[in-house]
Amino acid sequence: MNSSDEIKSKLDIVDIIRDYIPLKAAGVNFRANCPFHHEKSPSFIVSPEKQIWHCFGCGKGGDVISFVMDIEGLSFIEALRMLAPKAGITLVRQNPELTSKRNRLLDILEISVKYYHKILLSNAQAGAAKEYLAKRGLSDNTIDEWQIGYSPDSWDDLIILLKSRGFTDNEIFLAGMSVKKEGMGRFYNRFRDRIMFPIFDINGAPVAFSARVNPAKEATEKMGKYINSPQTMVYDKSKILFGLDKAKMAIKANNLAIIVEGQMDAITAHQNGFKNIIASSGTALTGEQINLIKRYTDNIALAFDADTAGELAADRGIREAMAKEMNIKVIEVPLGKDPDECIKSNPTEWKKAVTAAKPMMQYYFDKIFANLDLSTVDNRRETAKKLLPTIFKLGNAIEKDYWLKKLSAKIDVEENILRETLQKMKATKQEAEYKKAPDRASREIVQTRQEMLSELLIALILKFPILFSYVLDHLIPEQIAGDGNQRLYKELIIYYNNITVSLFEGEAMDFNYQELSNWLKEKEIGQISVINSDELRPQSELVNLLDRLMLLADRDFYNFDNEQAKNEIIRIIVFLKKQYLTNRMKELEKLISEAEKNNDKANIVSLMEELKLIFEEIKELS
Repeated sequence: MNSSDEIKSKLDIVDIIRDYIPLKAAGVNFRANCPFHHEKSPSFIVSPEKQIWHCFGCGKGGDVISFVMDIEGLSFIEALRMLAPKAGITLVRQNPELTSKRNRLLDILEISVKYYHKILLSNAQAGAAKEYLAKRGLSDNTIDEWQIGYSPDSWDDLIILLKSRGFTDNEIFLAGMSVKKEGMGRFYNRFRDRIMFPIFDINGAPVAFSARVNPAKEATEKMGKYINSPQTMVYDKSKILFGLDKAKMAIKANNLAIIVEGQMDAITAHQNGFKNIIASSGTALTGEQINLIKRYTDNIALAFDADTAGELAADRGIREAMAKEMNIKVIEVPLGKDPDECIKSNPTEWKKAVTAAKPMMQYYFDKIFANLDLSTVDNRRETAKKLLPTIFKLGNAIEKDYWLKKLSAKIDVEENILRETLQKMKATKQEAEYKKAPDRASREIVQTRQEMLSELLIALILKFPILFSYVLDHLIPEQIAGDGNQRLYKELIIYYNNITVSLFEGEAMDFNYQELSNWLKEKEIGQISVINSDELRPQSELVNLLDRLMLLADRDFYNFDNEQAKNEIIRIIVFLKKQYLTNRMKELEKLISEAEKNNDKANIVSLMEELKLIFEEIKELS
């Protein structure tokens, strides 16, 4: 048993969650208003029997460790450290988890970082890379601190090194360090002839790379100037902020996180003593990133490049932070430079810019009203058109009222008129959506109903496994709606067949939650399949769905007996089969029409026979 399993075995999830929110008994489970989103009626369910939780409102769910991670904003290791004393467990560095798949990938990345860094310092091939870093003003100490490296122009040097350390081709690939050649079983290095900037998680572990093209090849390189590691089991770019591992204590001490767009901006800032700076790496801020920052401060200052892309990134980042009730300011970098240039050329000017950072809405107002002739009606109307939607997005009613009044005074228009205009805009949008709605809505309702009933069917199977053989005889996987539902149904068939083979005569058929969950985890870890070269299917997808449907079964079928469950299963099967057959009829009608155009008589006869059989089957179901 590893540390996390031992902690979970010794803690009661109900006791832990009760420390945060009040729970009320609901049958065999407990219910509460979800702590992760606003709701009036409780949809947050906790199962003491299965030691899991799920919110049917926002979709979050998991075990006791994931709950503490979400509610406290902690990493996995931090949550273990917090829960270990409550479980009476002492965590040690050399624990069984070091052999886990995740840690194998982390080991690969750590070796890669050290290898690339050594190549930069000692290999003659890295000459152009070292010249570039020196030209950008990076000192030897900074290069060491950030473990910047260089990947040689080789197809397999890193792969050979890692395989000599006992790692497999598949592990190297899953760590994002190799690419599989199409149509062949061979792998080659993902990064070649590039300056390597390691990306570290909040605990300082390397999880990915951002790789800049060799400056000597910049003009001829067909790939982008920067290429990044793909999404992996250890790297989710939406949950990483470049430099946060080095900046977090300075952010806490200054009660301010300054966010820049580029990694070089952050590195230069740290080298010059501005330690509370992190980089978004050119992407808009996400909810997960905001939660990370909120551990250390509620104050954000955004300092993106003064170009269109930078302004858009700042705009999206601001909207995300607004939803999290952060205090947001915008730093206007002097002379239109990026933070890297500004800090290197005049650190004092940078300090002044940070001190003079404007509140987000003030920044919008100043930007829009700059050099604007307000004597014309057109300009006033356009200004209101730009600012009213932004004001509407403000979550705080007092703040919204303040800026509406400010806009009214600025453009000399009655406040009531602006409010009416805002309502008209809202009404126009709703009307446009309503006109588009009928066809789309009807499709969505049918799809949602099919998926909902498919979920209910699987939930019934899980609660009443004795009825699974009946379902197998009457419903094929293709008649289950929803990709996740279909996948889980197929896996349940395999699991069910394995169990029934091993059952003794007279022994009752049952789905043991923990055994089934562990079986799915092992299968998904062993069979992670590549969607494309840059994206991996999430490991816990089916386990999360299993948890949700287990709790759904407890919630909706608590008082059912076998006969009631079978009647409900029959009702759902009839509906799903009719929908599946009806869709197949429509496909056949199109195929018959095409065959008639092509005068394909043999195909027409075959399609008509199938259509007749389907029609009879639908009639029988009715």
